Amino acid sequence: MRFPEINEHPRRGIVATSNRQQPPVPRTLTDLLSPEWLTQALGARFPDIRITGLTPGPVVSRISTNARFHIECDGGLPPGLSPDLCGKGYFTESGWSNRHAGTFEVLFYQRLAAQTGIRTLRNVYAEVEDGTGHGVVITEDVVAQGARFLDATSEYTPDLTADSLSQLATLHAATWGSPTVGAAEWLDSRLDFIRNVRGVKEIRGNFESEIGAGVPAEVRDAERLFDAYRALAERTSTAEPWSVVHGDAHVGNLYLDGDGRPSFLDWQLTQRGPWYLDVAYHIASALTVEDRRTTEKDLLRHYLEQLRIAGVDAPTWDEAWLGMRLGVLHGFYLWGITLKVAPAITTMLEHRLGTAVADHESYAAVGV
Repeated sequence: MRFPEINEHPRRGIVATSNRQQPPVPRTLTDLLSPEWLTQALGARFPDIRITGLTPGPVVSRISTNARFHIECDGGLPPGLSPDLCGKGYFTESGWSNRHAGTFEVLFYQRLAAQTGIRTLRNVYAEVEDGTGHGVVITEDVVAQGARFLDATSEYTPDLTADSLSQLATLHAATWGSPTVGAAEWLDSRLDFIRNVRGVKEIRGNFESEIGAGVPAEVRDAERLFDAYRALAERTSTAEPWSVVHGDAHVGNLYLDGDGRPSFLDWQLTQRGPWYLDVAYHIASALTVEDRRTTEKDLLRHYLEQLRIAGVDAPTWDEAWLGMRLGVLHGFYLWGITLKVAPAITTMLEHRLGTAVADHESYAAVGV
């Protein structure tokens, strides 16, 4: 198996086809949407480009800011460049304090996206600002190509889940046991970091509100979830086998492309870890409780078979089923500490993931 090179300096992650110097990473959305800045930024990959016009589109700001736009170029578009693009950065006051999350997404697009072969957004620019760690990415606007973004309220079937698990298997198999993955510091496990950022206070606030109403009583214990996640972090930091994982593989981090195929986005939690952090979390978040209960074993078998097809010595069934019990804890904790998402989405995901934790007796699986 050929492993991607992922240890090089961030600014050498994308191969330039021009000697044109990259402009500074934009600090504001106005800077990013400047034809002059875009001409310089895209010039490394498209040397003859000169953007003469830009039409802004919808802007969505939560922690990060996503802005769609359409460009016009002198002499027409360079081959391989879509006129419809989307920029992502941390341009708001609240976003700026979280700007380092963009570093990991930039590095994923620079060093891993193309090499692993997972379906994701095609980036045309990805850079990190020296000193601040602000990561900015420009990708093709897949909505203009007929794509549809998803969230927990979207209908998502077991067949679609099988397809998205195949994509996760593609990512995992491409980096499975890779020496470069093992040596890359930017891919170190971040479960401990997540636990230290938010914990019992936030979980209790959700559990005691309407958001946590659908969490089964036997797992609706903030202290116990915190302790279970600490045990999971300790276990996964040395777990083998490992690969690159998406890290936040809930259904809201997928879109259906113009052909209706599940594709992943939002790579801020990319890290090294055991496969089940993605697989169990994804299955439990994407499906209704009823669909998950009736199909999760078949879906797990499908994922393991996809690993084998890719040449990986897949876990045994007993190992894999234990992984399912452990992996749902990751998703449950992430949504237990979530604050700035529409309550309807948080409520549904806490119900789905909390029920999976109860069904799998996941607290007991980590000895808590």
